[in-house]
Amino acid sequence: MTQSDYKTGILAATFAYILWGILPLYWKLLEPVSAAEVLAHRIIWSLLFMLLILTWKRQLRVGLTELKRIFSNWKPAIGMILASCFISLNWFVFIWAVSHDRVIEASLGYYINPLLNVILSFLFLKERFTRYQMFAIGFAFIGVTIMTSYYGVVPWVAFVLALSFGIYGLMKKLVQVGAMVGLTIETLLMTPFALIFIIWLYRQPTYTQAFTMENLTMSGLLIGAGAVTAIPLLLFAIGARRISLSLIGFLQYIGPTIMLFLGISLYNEPFSLVQFISFIFIWIGLFIFTISKVKPSPKNIVQTQNAQ
Repeated sequence: MTQSDYKTGILAATFAYILWGILPLYWKLLEPVSAAEVLAHRIIWSLLFMLLILTWKRQLRVGLTELKRIFSNWKPAIGMILASCFISLNWFVFIWAVSHDRVIEASLGYYINPLLNVILSFLFLKERFTRYQMFAIGFAFIGVTIMTSYYGVVPWVAFVLALSFGIYGLMKKLVQVGAMVGLTIETLLMTPFALIFIIWLYRQPTYTQAFTMENLTMSGLLIGAGAVTAIPLLLFAIGARRISLSLIGFLQYIGPTIMLFLGISLYNEPFSLVQFISFIFIWIGLFIFTISKVKPSPKNIVQTQNAQ
């Protein structure tokens, strides 16, 4: 790999995480529309956008081959179906969180997700905890416990986002399909349900339609949901092929950090001293976890998809 390829990988992955981090800005524009309707449109337009990308990259035949391979065996088929369901749940909760002023809590979910992945790997893949991972999980647990004890409410948005994306990643390990082809198949599986929901929704006499010729701005934003889903993924796929897993480990915190900043500074969501202390414990855990994952080899790559 040349130095130019490596720099391209860093830039592509960095821009991908930046775009994922500022995604709340986009969903905030769609705040008048229900989260369920936004999700349905996101699924449909993401499928169309991904089909365009696969056609442009001449990978449409690869996608069809992968689709046949996955559904020729019940294990990867179930894994892909579950992956589609959990990524849809993740998308819905994130959109709902943004529209209900819970951006800070959403950022917490993506901060703790890497640590939750370790726990899921221990439970389902029989992977053992390292000493560093145990310390990291311990610090994160203390942080979440402090927040829960003080407010008397479990940060369910954070847990659902982290858990749904963690299980999604677990299913993708079972299926073993590329990021872009995987997202295309996932949205393909969910599109019939999205279409049925939109048809049902628009037949309700009391419902105000968002996707109309009279409201071109809102309609354009709903169509654009496909682009804001696919473009960061395309950049991430470019970056992941060129940089190491350890560097991805550092870059992945760009997204939730931007979300946290937006929640505090732009949306003026409450951020108390207790929350700050809780986040400090979580950040310490993440620092320990990330440092423990640093490898000297630059050849490792990762194929994951950010949700948001």
